[in-house]
Amino acid sequence: MCDNLVVLPDSTSQTRMLVAKNSDRPAYESQPLVYNKKQTYEHGENVNLAYLNIPQIKETYLTIGSSPFWCWGYEQGINEHGVAIGNEAIFTKDLKDSAANPEKQKGILGMELVRLGLERGKTAKEALEVIAKLIEEYGQWGSAVVGEEKPYNNSFIIADSKEAWVLETVDHHWAAKKIQKKYHSISNEISIRNDWDLNSEGFMEKAIRSGWADRAEDFDAAHAYMDFTNALQVSHIRVQRTKQLLHEKAGEIDVPWLKRILRDHYEDTFLEAPFFNAALPDFQTICMHSSPANFTWGITASSTVFELPADEWHFPVIWWSPATPCTGLYLPIFMCEQEFPVVLSQAGTVRVKTADPTKSEQDQSAKDSYWWMFRDLLDELKGDENGKLFTKNKEIVRKTFDLLEQKWLKLIRDTEEEAAVLNKAGKQKEAIALVTSFSYECLKEALEAIGKIRTQIKTAVLS
Repeated sequence: MCDNLVVLPDSTSQTRMLVAKNSDRPAYESQPLVYNKKQTYEHGENVNLAYLNIPQIKETYLTIGSSPFWCWGYEQGINEHGVAIGNEAIFTKDLKDSAANPEKQKGILGMELVRLGLERGKTAKEALEVIAKLIEEYGQWGSAVVGEEKPYNNSFIIADSKEAWVLETVDHHWAAKKIQKKYHSISNEISIRNDWDLNSEGFMEKAIRSGWADRAEDFDAAHAYMDFTNALQVSHIRVQRTKQLLHEKAGEIDVPWLKRILRDHYEDTFLEAPFFNAALPDFQTICMHSSPANFTWGITASSTVFELPADEWHFPVIWWSPATPCTGLYLPIFMCEQEFPVVLSQAGTVRVKTADPTKSEQDQSAKDSYWWMFRDLLDELKGDENGKLFTKNKEIVRKTFDLLEQKWLKLIRDTEEEAAVLNKAGKQKEAIALVTSFSYECLKEALEAIGKIRTQIKTAVLS
């Protein structure tokens, strides 16, 4: 379960493209932020993915993305050219046929397609074409969860500073639509109906041939391909909520508003948030929490906002929060070549990626993992499985973290402008040193804040 959204520049307060995603994964699956430098390869080298190997290209771009501890790919990420991509699981009718076919060939996972698109696409359109071509050739089939057989097809938001696309897929087939107005959001359902700009050969014919649609003249992609035995409320209520919140600020959407959306539990609706507390959900929310009844599947494991400036002098900005964003802190990181902090990329006890989830053991908490610091903090805030201390402790967290985020947001604008001046003057090394120093200082403050909050929580419990 995930939620992706993109806001076109003319609907933002800064006139720059904004992309955001909440990645919902199993409750204790760590998803650190990973840095992969640009690389060159020899002819004949392969990329070793979960279920197959594919030919590597001559050169890959620098990428940063949040990646489940076992996975080669990303849930969401960005490359050095300012292309940002996030994916969604979508559950389509063909999956049942594939599951019943013992000869079904495994393909590329959606998270792997995200990274492949970023490594090989200099623009949003190029990244889309990379992913589409790989889907046509290799398809997508195979579990993307440790300990579960849970295959799915994928929907993607793909954007750069100038344009944004939604790409939706069914096995080897796909359709894509350019986002032309204001904003777009997707969840775990197909959003394309009868209007798209690009598609694979046979996209409609596959559904008609399978008996899922009658004819091309009134073809509805979502209706033809979505599996209606998978509960629609799992996704549709969330996607409508993101659209509602985007509409509220259309024309002046900014980073703080996107963070507010990603932290949403329907607080200001007729639902008035979950009945007891957000950590004991009675319905699925954009900021996802695990339920003792298991209907949410897991939690939001990683939350990200990407800022994509229109010019070449400003570095793209990543705002990343591990685990549930309502208890998290969005750390600002600039997209540039750098010495990336190890603590951000560290998983827990599992230190080697298997790529194949069927070959991985479960990750466990480790004190030198930034992701696990926030995941463990969530459990401490809850007090117990039902979150008996959550509401009170969340106030402590937000008081500290909100002040930090406000401080960083003010400081980052001067920092990025100063870096842009340096870049324009040909002083890229100085620009990188400036922005990475800023991010390192923010990271230091974040680590200090976590320790402070833990002390406050323990004191509150004792009192």
